[in-house]
Amino acid sequence: MTSRPWTLVWDRLLVEPRRPAVVREQPNAYWFAVAAVCIGAFMGQLDASIVTVALPTLQHTFDASVGAVTWVGLSYLLVLVATVTAVGRFADMWGRKLLYVYGFVLFTLASVLCGLAPGLAALCGFRALQAVGAAMLQANSLAIIVLVMPARSLGKAIGLQGAAQALGLALGPSVGGLLLAAGGWRLIFFVNVPFGLFGAVAAILLVPRSQNLMARVRFDWAGLGIFFPAVVALLCAISFGAEVGWSSAAIVGLFVVAAVLGGLFVAHERRDRDPMMNLGLFRNARFSTGIASGLGSYLVMFGVLLLVPFYLERAQGLGTARSGLELMAMPLAFGLVAPFAGRLADRLGARPLTVTGMAVVAVSLAVLGASRPPTAWFLVLLAAVGVGMGLFTSPNNASIMGAAPEQEAGMASGVLNMTRGIGTALGLAVTGTIFVGAGGDAGRAGGAAHAFTVTAYVLAAVAAAAGVVSALRSNGALADATLSSVE
Repeated sequence: MTSRPWTLVWDRLLVEPRRPAVVREQPNAYWFAVAAVCIGAFMGQLDASIVTVALPTLQHTFDASVGAVTWVGLSYLLVLVATVTAVGRFADMWGRKLLYVYGFVLFTLASVLCGLAPGLAALCGFRALQAVGAAMLQANSLAIIVLVMPARSLGKAIGLQGAAQALGLALGPSVGGLLLAAGGWRLIFFVNVPFGLFGAVAAILLVPRSQNLMARVRFDWAGLGIFFPAVVALLCAISFGAEVGWSSAAIVGLFVVAAVLGGLFVAHERRDRDPMMNLGLFRNARFSTGIASGLGSYLVMFGVLLLVPFYLERAQGLGTARSGLELMAMPLAFGLVAPFAGRLADRLGARPLTVTGMAVVAVSLAVLGASRPPTAWFLVLLAAVGVGMGLFTSPNNASIMGAAPEQEAGMASGVLNMTRGIGTALGLAVTGTIFVGAGGDAGRAGGAAHAFTVTAYVLAAVAAAAGVVSALRSNGALADATLSSVE
């Protein structure tokens, strides 16, 4: 009998709160849910870009090596990518709103712990905890949008979410610099607290309770146990390959481990009655081509984010502040175009926009590499890359999510965001390796300029390949979601 109150409390914590009647009764209440999702999208990208800016400060503060400090970012990326699909599967069974709200709570709590961390090891551990909260947000953001929006407005809604991400990515470096100057590195984590609290309240009040959930079957813990180390081995190999040596025994061994575990994971998922990841989704051409072309786009986008500052600082002699400001041209253009691209996709379908977007990116990067123009034209071409990314990303994401059954929207969103994480790691690793291999690290302005040209050509080729893959998809309706699935 004494355990009954605790049972009631526990049961209450697992029930999604109902929206207030004043919200539910609004004819366009689904846009309120999109606004709540945009808060999480903005906060996640703001945090990611701020932390990157703070790495030199953290190295000096903790008197640590560059390799040790990189784990502040890598621990976050590893846990996020390895767990986001599993979290999406949990959400499909227990409630997408439930995990989205708790994602804000966990992310905010972990941000406070990061800000209070006494040392580098503790900071990396708290960053891993923060990544679990981020996975709870990312695995459910697109799923919530897809399941609350009418099909006629799905692309526009996903475009707005992409714009919020781009805005966070663009503001991160400047906000991070101001916070570091104003109060030190701890502020870059404490800044998440007001956003996290506001986001949690907004999610409770504005996001409808989940419908069309899967049955609460046993979770595939064995699959997660195979998948997690496979992803960790792959990302570690990608991240440290250039530094350690791609042909070294350690890196080759990590790739072998990732391949073997990946094969075991596929075999296990095919046999399991309730798999963590429904591999059958990849037989759908809209889903598989969207994931493949999306991987290429993320590689290019984060490759450009790494390449441009190196070029501007080493070949043009600009300071970090100036190069950061010029780099903002790409995410700002992305954010401006994404909502309009989503609206067009609602009318035209995804394929014309995704193919055109990657073509714009490929041509812009090729011209940048060939001409290395002065500042004004450099900014125009960099903005054109952002325009192309904006044309591609929201229609592609809408197409991917529209290809998944409603009951598996969380899992599909998790796979999409896992692809983003792997693309991020590949973009940084591939771009860094090519830039250094082409002479960009030789300390000469001419060498850096040549390396920029070579790397820009490679990224242009990847963008062109992503466009070709995207052209293979069908161009049906973005989604069949209707308001009948909402409370």
